[in-house]
Amino acid sequence: MESALKPFRVMAYIVGCMLLALVGAMVVKYVFGNATPVAVVGPVHGFIYAVYLLTALNLGLKARWSWPYILGVLLAGTVPFLSFFIERKVTQRVQEQIAVAPA
Repeated sequence: MESALKPFRVMAYIVGCMLLALVGAMVVKYVFGNATPVAVVGPVHGFIYAVYLLTALNLGLKARWSWPYILGVLLAGTVPFLSFFIERKVTQRVQEQIAVAPA
């Protein structure tokens, strides 16, 4: 589980930052009429989100979470700021699982 936690944490922060960049790019597109930032940031966020999905699924399977919980963690990368909050909650949960698990 520990080996899957670090990549998840890194990807959660990167996805959160990229999602905020995408929101900013959308503001530029719809307020100022310049679609170029969305054309650049959108595909990059999409690729990074796919990597986030894989790392979150890997962690969820190793930690033996329920499927509804895994789905919630997967969807956290679609709401601005939520991935930061979920990353903290997931880290606490995994660290508690590690502390309780027999050596």
